[in-house]
Amino acid sequence: MWATSGRCLIVGVLNVTPDSFSDGGRFSSPGEAVDAGMRLVDEGAHWIDVGGESTRPRSQPVGQAREIDRVVPVIEGLRQRLGGRARISVDTYKAGTARAAIAAGADVVNDVSGGKLDPDILAVAAEAGVLIVLGHMRGQPATMMDDVAFDDVVAEVKAELLGCVAAAREAGCRQVWADPGIGFGKRLTHNVALLRDLPVLVTGLGVPVMVGVSRKAFIGELTGKPPGERIFGTAAAVTASVLGGAAAVRVHDVGAMRDVVAVAEALFRV
Repeated sequence: MWATSGRCLIVGVLNVTPDSFSDGGRFSSPGEAVDAGMRLVDEGAHWIDVGGESTRPRSQPVGQAREIDRVVPVIEGLRQRLGGRARISVDTYKAGTARAAIAAGADVVNDVSGGKLDPDILAVAAEAGVLIVLGHMRGQPATMMDDVAFDDVVAEVKAELLGCVAAAREAGCRQVWADPGIGFGKRLTHNVALLRDLPVLVTGLGVPVMVGVSRKAFIGELTGKPPGERIFGTAAAVTASVLGGAAAVRVHDVGAMRDVVAVAEALFRV
């Protein structure tokens, strides 16, 4: 069902944070978060991405111990209830959190920094033999929107991700995906260019590409809608991602985006 299937997978977002940009503070207990994750699987998610630290622009980091306390009980609960129906990823750039999450049952590491903020995360993924998704981001979430500058955003993102992929391979990672980092240190024009030219990245990177556009700020800039009202804008961006060759899309509204992906795939196959 992975990269060789030719189908675009749906990654359901499960944030267990108090301050994520569109869905922070939703759950009062790990059990509620696990229930929500199971609903995402019922709606069609192929894997659940559990995050314990917001990486929205200007967000401040949390300590590793607190992040582990947030994600591990949820991952353990999902692993007990999923019965192999879906994979579990941990959304973190910290090696220690990734190690704890893998021990709890995660089989994917989703690092928005591409292994740059804590390079030891590459060895953690390699030793465990899990899939790692390498995201593109310059700097840290708190500062990534400062002094944003690209001469050719598609070429630069491609080159920098190729460097991340090479580092992961050198560390021994066998399952490597990439993510162009829509919204991570990029302005509206950059995000639009990356989506428009996604086939260049898909072809040039040589690894499956996951795209996260769900409810992002660039959609708000284009539509004037707040995060909770960006479902139609998200649908358009998800369609572009599928037609551009994305191997997976990371979304909040799994049920609706499942339909979007199904139609977009039918168009692509034609």
